Parts: sequence; structure tokens; C-alpha cells
Amino acid sequence: MPFMWITPQWAMPPGVHAAFTLRTGGASAAPFDTLNLGAHVGDDPLAVADNRRRVAHALALPSSPVWLQQVHGVAVNDIGAGAPPRTPADAAVTRVPGRVCAIMVADCLPVLLAARDGSVIGAAHAGWRGLAAGVLEATVRELAVPAAQLLAWLGPAIGPAHFEVGEDVRSAFLAHDRAAEAAFRPGQDDRWWCDLGILARQRLAACGVSDVTADGSCTYADRERFFSYRRDGRCGRMAALIWKDQA
Repeated sequence: MPFMWITPQWAMPPGVHAAFTLRTGGASAAPFDTLNLGAHVGDDPLAVADNRRRVAHALALPSSPVWLQQVHGVAVNDIGAGAPPRTPADAAVTRVPGRVCAIMVADCLPVLLAARDGSVIGAAHAGWRGLAAGVLEATVRELAVPAAQLLAWLGPAIGPAHFEVGEDVRSAFLAHDRAAEAAFRPGQDDRWWCDLGILARQRLAACGVSDVTADGSCTYADRERFFSYRRDGRCGRMAALIWKDQA
């Protein structure tokens, strides 16, 4: 199958571009078939490098994406001109045209952010651990513009019909904000079905970010398009990318 991607449907400022890669159109063999972009999952490094080149070519990226060492934390990498990436980190921001922020996912929620005037952009890796720890709040702070001037896009992630968690996860969010109860519905044996999208919207709203658009696709449910760690275990990684036109 050819390389395909999702173009986020949100009000991106002029000169700002974004994409979310799918699992097709790459060089990786099973269980990473085929467009795996993660160099840390056990795939052939040559296949991963080939896949990354294919993405850069197909999307006409102005530079190679800055690939982060993601650890479900809250560190934010400011990828200025020529700045070495901070590792590990689970979010990236930049004001520099031509620099490409990238977040890898396979169920976790990718969140892209941009100032309305296009002056600064960012991307965050928001699985439940990162959300609970405050990765979105940290990213908004690092963007350093009034939150009301930010736009956010929530990419494909595991949906609430497939993301079952324990009481420890629910308690971590309720301890921060009782309103998080809206993101959980009872499962079996003291388990809960969790909606990452609701949690992300709540966290962004608390920061003052109200203009939020969501893709809504479930990575677990759509095997043809998406990798899913919860569904498959050993699998590849997709990427959410955002960049500004080179000056």
C-alpha cells in the first residue's frame, strides 16, 4: 500500500503544517509492518531509517524531524536553531521556521499546538501517565504565549471503548480534579473505561486553551490504519508532526 497520512482538520495559521502518519507505505516487516517510525521497538534500523526518509520526502519536510526519547514524562524540548535535543522529553516546541516537532505514538494521544499568529508551535505525547503528570500544562507554559491564543489538535488514540484501566489511574486524575470523573465509566472487577480525549480537553481548558479540535479515530479499533500497543503488544510507532515554513 502507498504511504498515507492524516492532515489535521483545524484552523492552522498560515505557514504552519501538520500531519499524522499511518502504518502503511513503509519498509518494515511484521510485526512492524510497514511504516514504523520508532527506532526503539526492535525493528531493523535500516528499515526505520528508510521509513523516516519516506515520510520526509512525501511530506516535503523542510528538515529531518527532531525525534525524542519519550518516557511518559513532562520534559519539554525547545528545538531552536541548531539546538541539540534534550533527552528524554515528551514534548517539543519551536519558534524556528523549518524545524519539525515530532511525537511518536501507538495508542497514546498526540496533541499538536500552535499560536494563532503562527509564532510558535508544539507537540506533546499525552498518554495517561503524561496527562496525569502535567505534560500538557508544561507544554503550554513552554509555548509562552497567552493560552487563549493557542489552537490544539488531538490526534488518533486508543478510544474509550478499548482503554480499560485500574482504580490507580482514575484516582490519579480525580486527585487533581474531581471533574475528571466524567472521563471514566465502570468496567468489570473494579476496572474503568477511560477517555483520554476528555482528560486532555479538561487539562487544556484549565490552562485557558479552549479552541480544541479532535480527530476522534481509535487506534485500537482500526487495525488497517493504525498501530496499537494495547491491541498487538510488539508493534511499530506512528508520528504526529508539526512545522513552520522555512523563511
